Amino acid sequence: MPKGKRRGKSERYERALPNSDEESVNDNASIFSSDTKSVSDENEGDEFLQDQFEEKLIETIEGLTQKSAQGRTTCLLNLSKSLVSKYVPSFVSDRHFTMCDGIERCLKKGGVAERSAAAELASIICVQLGAEDACEEVCNALKPVLLTTASDASVAPVVRGKCCQTLALICFLANSEMGDILSLMHNFETFFSGSFFKGDGSAPTLSPEIGSFHAAALSAWGLLLTTINSSTIVMMMQTKSLPSIGRLAQLLESQHLEVRMTAGDVLAVLYEIIKFENEDVGEEYDEIVANLRSLATDSHKYRAKKDRKQQKASFRDILLYIEDDVMPDSQIKFGKEVLDLDSWAKRKQYDTLCSILGPGINIHLAENYFLRDLFEISDPIITNATNNHAQNHIEKFRKKLQNAANFKARTISRGRNRDKRSEF
Repeated sequence: MPKGKRRGKSERYERALPNSDEESVNDNASIFSSDTKSVSDENEGDEFLQDQFEEKLIETIEGLTQKSAQGRTTCLLNLSKSLVSKYVPSFVSDRHFTMCDGIERCLKKGGVAERSAAAELASIICVQLGAEDACEEVCNALKPVLLTTASDASVAPVVRGKCCQTLALICFLANSEMGDILSLMHNFETFFSGSFFKGDGSAPTLSPEIGSFHAAALSAWGLLLTTINSSTIVMMMQTKSLPSIGRLAQLLESQHLEVRMTAGDVLAVLYEIIKFENEDVGEEYDEIVANLRSLATDSHKYRAKKDRKQQKASFRDILLYIEDDVMPDSQIKFGKEVLDLDSWAKRKQYDTLCSILGPGINIHLAENYFLRDLFEISDPIITNATNNHAQNHIEKFRKKLQNAANFKARTISRGRNRDKRSEF
């Protein structure tokens, strides 16, 4: 019986080693398994954190109905802080009626701090909802109580100012009808008209609180001004349905810095509109420029050094634009993107949103489709570092929000450049 061939040491060693193909397959399988596990763990971690975040928000929303005024105020502030720091439109949309009920109760029976916090939360909710129909529902639900509060002379001026700012922003975001916007602007005008010259041609003496209220009403008026097409604005100024540039320029001589600076911003927006329509400012132009130049070089010692510095910087930009047609360079960097504010209308809209969102504006510019379309920013940049839950969330709402945001934002930002004389 023949014996089999004995294997040498070298052959046995070769058989013990895996061949290159097997090694490659095994290694790739191991790497794929490891990567899959890592991604899965990361997704689970993101979802867990998101669930925790939403559970905490639900508890805070429930806290709006508690008996303690301080407790309700704390819940309002915590809700605002959370919704500024994270873009969660689906969560807000599902619960906007509940939050509106809480805000309305707080506005009706709360104290100064509670009412101010409630008004601010209403603005943030509408920023979250953006292009969704729920934004209009929030606006319609809260507009009556906000306007009633803003019009009540017995309410603290700081609360009335907050309500004015919120009314303007939610109507702006909800793309309200032109008639509603003009009616609201008329209300705001009645508020800040208290800062116009008295019968003897002198500026009135007002308390700092009333001055801040007038500035808030004027700022709200200016925001809504950016939603009206330029030809309509010029026509309404000619028919005195809107205050003239000369009358608004009276506010530059207010004793209060907020009123002066807000008036300067509004005049810049109006001048931009008049220039677009190739209209002449009129005989008041030289006087207005002289006032602007005086404010841009103000050296009065009775004004605080910080106030003078802030005022000079603001009015230099305005004067440069009106005299030399030079738009100040305003580029906002967020992440790897840049927002170019190339008009005074855009600057006004951005500044208003900044006053509500603070540092959170960068988060919303990066993820909020409505704001991105409003400022004509391209689609969001998705990087490997982006939170997986955020990526899934963006994809989920992309189709739903994109078309609505495109239509609504462009209607707002470009509406004033279209001829709508037929509407009036």
